[in-house]
Amino acid sequence: MTGQVGEVSGTHERIETVVIGGGQSGLAVGYHLTRQGRPFVILDANERIGDSWRKRWDSLRAFTPARLDGLPGMPFPAPASSFPTKDEVADYLAAYAARFDLPIRTGTRVDRLSRFGDRFVVTSGDGRFEADNVVVAPGAYHNPRVPEFAPELDPAIVQMHSSDYRNPSQLREGGVLVVGAGNSGAEIALEASSGHRTWLSGRDTGHEPVRPGSGPDRLVTPLMWFVATHVLTVRTPVGRKVQRMFRSRGIPLARVRRKDLTAAGVELVPRTAGVVDGSPVLEDERVLDVAHVLWCTGFAPDLPWIKLPIFNDDGDPVHHRGVVESEPGLYFIGMYFLYALSSVLIGGVGRDAEHVARHIASRQPTW
Repeated sequence: MTGQVGEVSGTHERIETVVIGGGQSGLAVGYHLTRQGRPFVILDANERIGDSWRKRWDSLRAFTPARLDGLPGMPFPAPASSFPTKDEVADYLAAYAARFDLPIRTGTRVDRLSRFGDRFVVTSGDGRFEADNVVVAPGAYHNPRVPEFAPELDPAIVQMHSSDYRNPSQLREGGVLVVGAGNSGAEIALEASSGHRTWLSGRDTGHEPVRPGSGPDRLVTPLMWFVATHVLTVRTPVGRKVQRMFRSRGIPLARVRRKDLTAAGVELVPRTAGVVDGSPVLEDERVLDVAHVLWCTGFAPDLPWIKLPIFNDDGDPVHHRGVVESEPGLYFIGMYFLYALSSVLIGGVGRDAEHVARHIASRQPTW
């Protein structure tokens, strides 16, 4: 049996550590806190552990092989070179929580994080938690980002963010413009092209040197993982350079190549610049006649519920390896390039989780 319980309402609890988010990052922190014998609770807004993966598009698979998808203490139960489906990842996370009996409150959405005296206050509906430590583990940002000109599109054009896309059955007749040429956009455009004229709009992000699952990949992947984990970090000049480059340009394509897209009939076009007479217009001033626009434009920070002065001008929390030095006891994990390029990947969160848990263990509780 898992340590999950239902939503807490009208309660006031004190606990040493509150972990906000029950995805892979939050579970990894829970594993290390359990090993230390520290009291904690994990709060997750979803009804089931793994739902953040279950709700993504149907054909999605992990971008790293199963041998690199395990969390601390439990390898991923699949052939080492296979690429797990989204549902397999979701089931693995649920099994992980159950195996280590992690104390999880599902269906518990956090509304506010603030400080009262020397303690943090976490509010969820009528529930209130006071804690010495809070770990914010939201995973990838969850606030869909779309351009400011999106509302100017003709209402007859169906708009959908990648977070709402599941499969091509959602698409009616007519052309499809996919905006955003990263991994999500490329894979969704390729899938949509089987039954629709499809345009993929955005800058070329490049691609990984070998295809996932190929023979060369099995040789190159261990080297790439070492580089992503130990070389491309915030401590190295090359790591900081790659961090800036990926923020502005996007992460290279993994499974799909641009030649795959053109072979399938996908038209690769420049970035979408705005709207003319209700239709999308490209940077080269072409106006497209489409029935759908799929926004694969990523996510923005969704942290306004944190009422603490910890953010920079871009809205990102200021931290060092997840430790917020200006607010002792506050931590972040699972964020893009938290420490290394691998920090946002399933198999990369374990090291960051251990670092955060060790830092928590070094602090003295106030009760």
